Amino acid sequence: MMTLLMSQAPRSCAAARKRSRAKNNAKLRAKAKERTMEMIEVTANSVDAAISKGLSQLNAAPADVMVEVLEEPNTGLFGFGAREARVRLVLIGQRKAPPSEVYPEDVDNAYEERDQASEEPRDVQPTAGVITVVADVELDEDATAGLEVLEALLSRMGIDGQIHISRSEEVDGEPPHWMLNITGERINRLIGRRGETLASLQHIVRLICSRRLERRANIIVDTEGYKTGRSNRLRGLAKRMAKQAVQQGRTITLEPMQPSERRIIHLTLRDRDDVSTQSIGEGRARKVTIVPN
Repeated sequence: MMTLLMSQAPRSCAAARKRSRAKNNAKLRAKAKERTMEMIEVTANSVDAAISKGLSQLNAAPADVMVEVLEEPNTGLFGFGAREARVRLVLIGQRKAPPSEVYPEDVDNAYEERDQASEEPRDVQPTAGVITVVADVELDEDATAGLEVLEALLSRMGIDGQIHISRSEEVDGEPPHWMLNITGERINRLIGRRGETLASLQHIVRLICSRRLERRANIIVDTEGYKTGRSNRLRGLAKRMAKQAVQQGRTITLEPMQPSERRIIHLTLRDRDDVSTQSIGEGRARKVTIVPN
């Protein structure tokens, strides 16, 4: 009997250690998740209101977050089909993240190598990026504000590169705007899927500048000429699809696009008598149709 008790004791202790280890693993994973999930989604009557609400919840300044507009607001028809704006805010300033993702087996190895319960992941402070400005024109209040805001955001994100600033001409009655074109190595990561990341960056730059200037800021943020090239391709696409719609006598539906890109399609074809355009769908699935007249 004594031998039996002695043989069971180590197994009992091992089981207790295993349970304690599993409990500590769960706590460590929860802490790691809590420290990295500095992202929220917010809804409100307008995009600006949703962003302000999110900033309040995160207790952050506009320069400390990246904003992605998930859904534009829609007032609906006679009150039906109304939809609030929905945005996602990701904290980029003072972000705390572990140096690597924590897996259970990693923690188990730590227990075997050291007789410790767990080891807290260290905070990693992002290295400030180095941004240089290239400007061949005299800057006004809009350009100066946009440049300062964009430079601060890119620096916080640890991005090295150049900001080339230029002034556009008035087109189709649209007022001229300042183009802030970012260039540099591996800068394409700022574009995102279908330019969504770039659109979010432009939105937050405009928002901060508009609040600073107390009026709308005519600023466009581009990366490696992506928007310029994209605009030219969209104009060409609009003309080709309009020709196809007339020849085939049927409505052509384009892929989902951002509001600014849908606007390019509408403006390109608005003076034609043989086709008309309209937007259909909701949110990120909204697209343009080209209808033969």
